Amino acid sequence: MPTISKKICLLGDFGVGKTSLIRQFVDKQFSDEYLSTVGVKISRKLVSWSSKEPQNVQELQLLIWDIEGSNKFRAIAPTYFQGAKGAVIVGDVTREETLNHLLEHINSFLAINPQSYIIIALNKSDLIEAEYLEKIRKMYGFPKQEAVLNTYLTSAKCGINVDEIFQVLANYLI
Repeated sequence: MPTISKKICLLGDFGVGKTSLIRQFVDKQFSDEYLSTVGVKISRKLVSWSSKEPQNVQELQLLIWDIEGSNKFRAIAPTYFQGAKGAVIVGDVTREETLNHLLEHINSFLAINPQSYIIIALNKSDLIEAEYLEKIRKMYGFPKQEAVLNTYLTSAKCGINVDEIFQVLANYLI
C-alpha cells in the first residue's frame, strides 16, 4: 500500500521547546543546548496506523514543519501554514506569557487551515510541581475550539507524552 504524507506545523513562541519535541519524537534525543530555529526546518517521520483488520497496517509520513517562534517572524509565519492538515501548538509551562499566546496561535493557524486539527502541548512539565500541572492543563484546554483535539502536558527532556501528541494527531489525519 502506498504511504500517505501529511504536513503538520509546530508553532508557538520562541524557546518553548518546539524543536526539542520534534527531536525527541523523530530521533529520541534531547539536548539542553538551545538552538533557535531560523525560518522553518522540516523533519519527517513514518508512523504506523491500522484499520480494524490487523493485516491492514499502513504508514503515514508526517512532514513536520518547525516554525520559528520569534515575534519578527510572526507576520510571515502564516504563509508556512498553507497545506497543513494539523498543528501542535506549544507553550512553556514555566513562562506564562507563552501560554497566554496559545489562543493567538490557534486563531492564526485556523485562519489559514480552518478544517485542520490541533493538539496543544504544554511543554517543560517536568519543571513544575505535580500538584499544579492538572490545573494548568485545564486552564489551557480550549473546549470552545472544535479543532483542538486535546491539551497534553509534555516534556521533551523526559519524553512525557511526546509520542502521544504526534500519534493522536496522526490518527485524526487519516
